[in-house]
Amino acid sequence: MFNPLKQGAAIKKMYDIQRALSSENITVEKNGVVIVISGDQKIKTLETNGKSDDDIKEAVNEAIKKSFEKGYGGHDSDKDGHPDA
Repeated sequence: MFNPLKQGAAIKKMYDIQRALSSENITVEKNGVVIVISGDQKIKTLETNGKSDDDIKEAVNEAIKKSFEKGYGGHDSDKDGHPDA
């Protein structure tokens, strides 16, 4: 039977997990490129050879967001980016 209290608790738990993930950052430095990405898959910093590349950062973040909206986030996909059947 549908229990709105359990559903509310589950939504709160998901929100808490998302908030915790967004506060975690991973930094990768390779070949003059520095990327800082949060646990919720948002690029916080993108630099090449010490120069900020905000246009690229914004474009990549938008692409990631759209891929999640289409349901591709967190799923295995084939070489064309389509979810495996």
